[in-house]
Amino acid sequence: MQVKSENEYEDLLGQWSDLESGLGVILSNPANTQQFAHRVVQYDRWMQGLLQRDPDVGLYLLFQLASNSPVGYSASHSLVSAVLCHLIAGELNLPGKERDSLVRAALTMNVAMTALQDLLANQAERPTPEQQEGIRTHTVKGSMMLANLGVSDDDWLDIVTFHHDDAVDKGELHEVPATTRMARILKMVDRYAAMISPRSNRSGKSATDSMRTAFSTLGKSDEVGQALVRAVGLCPPGTYVRLDSDEIAVVIRRSNKANLPYVAIISKPTGELIPQPRLHRTAEAYPRIRAALAASAVRVNLNHFLILQLGLYAGLRMPE
Repeated sequence: MQVKSENEYEDLLGQWSDLESGLGVILSNPANTQQFAHRVVQYDRWMQGLLQRDPDVGLYLLFQLASNSPVGYSASHSLVSAVLCHLIAGELNLPGKERDSLVRAALTMNVAMTALQDLLANQAERPTPEQQEGIRTHTVKGSMMLANLGVSDDDWLDIVTFHHDDAVDKGELHEVPATTRMARILKMVDRYAAMISPRSNRSGKSATDSMRTAFSTLGKSDEVGQALVRAVGLCPPGTYVRLDSDEIAVVIRRSNKANLPYVAIISKPTGELIPQPRLHRTAEAYPRIRAALAASAVRVNLNHFLILQLGLYAGLRMPE
């Protein structure tokens, strides 16, 4: 399904926003959430339903949200991470049970430091010793909290426990235990999503810089990293790029080639915004993408509905 009218766009945007808000509520108040584990499963299913409508539009909205504001950082970060884990699970053909454990761990990996994570996103100063201790212990504490909240899936709990552990990076992906494999995926996704999002003490990085950082511990030949590139491309929908022509564009859809997405050109080479963004297929014609840009380098107000409309009748990659 594609977003064919402004009402459909507003509905989809509202549902993604409601999903993020609802997730933020239960992560901020887990002890006061009835049937916490069941609620997480419901949010997972809701997320899957939204992605089935149009994964490119979902990625576009999520990356615009994640890269433009640190408000509600913890819930936004968890949701972006869960979506990326879901897409990677598909690329790696993970069994359904592994996919479920991985995505639900992504949604809840920071449950023990939700308030702290939101605070740090808006804090210009370095973390205090007390805050550093909260960061250091949040994986184990989070796993214990989840168990006390009714999570009985041992893989889910173990992924949360080990998603910052360097030991999960060792060994070939197909040879390590399933829990290690899933923790490695979440560790890389966590790093990537964190790099692309802004904090008060730094701007978010560009998509390619974030990918490079995520690759840094695993190497460019790592199967998880390659699956991430296949899943979202080097420049995912919702991120900005500079073309060889010096025009600026926003990525609107993935193509079959990770480095050649479909984009909407939004500025002239001089930097002046153009009144009507235009579709450009980087895989088919000049100009190509010269560099990815951080969202902080593109301070513009865009009509996202009109931009997403550009992909409707252009024979683009459609949701499967």
